[in-house]
Amino acid sequence: MTDWDAGQIFLGSLRAPYSFLLFICAFLLSIFLTPLVRAIAIRVGAIDRPGPRRVHQAPVPTMGGLAIAAAVLISAWAAFLLPGPVGRLGERPLLGLTFASLPILIMGVVDDRRRLPAGAKLAAQIAAALILVLFDYGVPLLSTPFGGVIHLGLLNIPLTVLWVLIVTNAINLIDGLDGLAAGAVFIASMSLWWVGRSHLDLYVMFLASLLAGSTLGFLRYNFPPARIFMGDTGSQFLGLSLAALSLVENRKGAVSITLLFPLVAMGVPIFDSALAFFRRLAGRQPVFRGDSEHIHHRMLRLGLSPRAAVLVLWYLCFFLGVIGVIVEALPRGYTWFVLILLGMGIFLAFEVLEFVDRRTSRREGNEPPS
Repeated sequence: MTDWDAGQIFLGSLRAPYSFLLFICAFLLSIFLTPLVRAIAIRVGAIDRPGPRRVHQAPVPTMGGLAIAAAVLISAWAAFLLPGPVGRLGERPLLGLTFASLPILIMGVVDDRRRLPAGAKLAAQIAAALILVLFDYGVPLLSTPFGGVIHLGLLNIPLTVLWVLIVTNAINLIDGLDGLAAGAVFIASMSLWWVGRSHLDLYVMFLASLLAGSTLGFLRYNFPPARIFMGDTGSQFLGLSLAALSLVENRKGAVSITLLFPLVAMGVPIFDSALAFFRRLAGRQPVFRGDSEHIHHRMLRLGLSPRAAVLVLWYLCFFLGVIGVIVEALPRGYTWFVLILLGMGIFLAFEVLEFVDRRTSRREGNEPPS
């Protein structure tokens, strides 16, 4: 039996019913584990206290990402070990994601208890990315706007590391409002599931179902006002998982145009992080130092409540997720053109929001804090 035949058989069983079963499994596990993790966080002192850049007014337990990670990984390995269609897939990609998660989770737990320097976080992210490379995740081929393909060779390694750093830090930086990061990842995961179904990317469908279920379950406790935060433990794990999802198909040598679809679905956090990076660089500030200039901070200063700001940003993520699915169905000759126009539109929207924010702050005689 060829890989294509096996794929067709598997796809028949992994359409909505089996994917929904995986989704429900991760969802229920996340709901069950989150209160346990919350109790552990309180016991060990993993508490996020109010501060100048914080939106919450009272101490909130953090480290909730442990529940998300446990729900994803336990459900994934259970699906492999129990009878079912997932057992027909190779376990190497899941092993890679599991081992890559270890330095991220250890770093996140330590950081949620006492703040780690940026260098330590970066080292853990690079270690996780290199582990993914060892397990055949990567960008071996790069498509061009003109239909050609570039074989990257050894450049595969630094590009894979760079991609993991971009996505991981994008999710980490947008985790500034209750439920924002979890909702954004849920929407991006559902978009990736649909794109994976179209491409017959079986591992993408498998892992995206689990990621969507675990984040939705966590939102039961993280929706404003949150009873627990995911912390760096969660945001870094979710960022790593999304980066890995977009790299899964590339392990078979597929053209890395697939990297662009999660880029569209995660357009809000990635653009917000990119602008923060260049803003701090232009201001000669440490690029990893936090500020109050992210998109959600600006919305709050313009008068939106935290819940309203989250709902608006979820809508933007949903809109971009739908656009990502539509772009996937376009002929490749139109894809780059649409993506460039979309990028220009998002950039303009961010710049207009910044202009309105600063204009309003000047009128009130209070410049936005840096």
